[in-house]
Amino acid sequence: MNDDHAALGARIDRTNELLQRMLAEVAKTPSTHAIFVDAGYLYAAAGRLVAGTEDRRAFELDAEGLIEALIDKARTIFADSRLLRVYWYDGARRRIHTAEQQSIAELPDVKVRLGNLNANNQQKGVDSLIRTDLESLARHRAISDAALLGGDEDLVSAVEAAQGYGARVHLWGIEAPEGRNQAEPLLWEVDSQRTFDLDFFKPYVSRRTAATYDASAAIRPTREDVRFVGAQIAAKWLAARGREALVELLPGHPYLPGSVDQDLLVEAEGLLQYSLRGQADLRRALRDGFWEHLQAQY
Repeated sequence: MNDDHAALGARIDRTNELLQRMLAEVAKTPSTHAIFVDAGYLYAAAGRLVAGTEDRRAFELDAEGLIEALIDKARTIFADSRLLRVYWYDGARRRIHTAEQQSIAELPDVKVRLGNLNANNQQKGVDSLIRTDLESLARHRAISDAALLGGDEDLVSAVEAAQGYGARVHLWGIEAPEGRNQAEPLLWEVDSQRTFDLDFFKPYVSRRTAATYDASAAIRPTREDVRFVGAQIAAKWLAARGREALVELLPGHPYLPGSVDQDLLVEAEGLLQYSLRGQADLRRALRDGFWEHLQAQY
């Protein structure tokens, strides 16, 4: 009997040792988050909030700047976590990328997933794409947290699927001028909620007017021209804010805080007299020039 007790005790000790090792490994594994953007909801809600219309043709969305701002926001919220990527879900006829969707797809850390667009310009199949990705990433432990920017009730099943595998789902929304623009069942199901207001979106949404720069009518600057402008603006930024601001900015490389990135874009467009909206390669050159000058001064 004593031998049996000793054997049982040894097995328990061995099991506890294995559990402790497993917990130690889990503790060393960094948390990972991903951002899921329902572009249909984004365009409609942000357009209504900032430009007073849901018609995409009536306003411009600086998708690149907004994605950078969302990444920056996620970095603050999930402080001890790393970004997997941003998933951007939109509709397109016959699932063929538009020029704007192609420029978004070329951005670093962004994956564009397309559903169909019917004759009434309604998205079809987007919710199922979000569910598939959320469920798959959660099942394979690729993410611990999911930030979901959307509002459709059909997303409830996607949230439940991800939560079933242990992921936490955080619903991000856009302030509604009146009422709500997110389904109540979706609000009930998620682990947390956060709403972004007019001030957050205002730098990235603008009504189309005759005063905006016309890229087709202007001579396109070279990447080196834009890189040089980025360095010029960096020198001005550093002179105005000093080395303390530089030290705070450097750990975020290669990303810039949304406010800094938007100021950089606006000032560069003024100097170049050319719109960089939708010009992913030139936007990268601008940031490269900005960062290269700052790093050289550190």
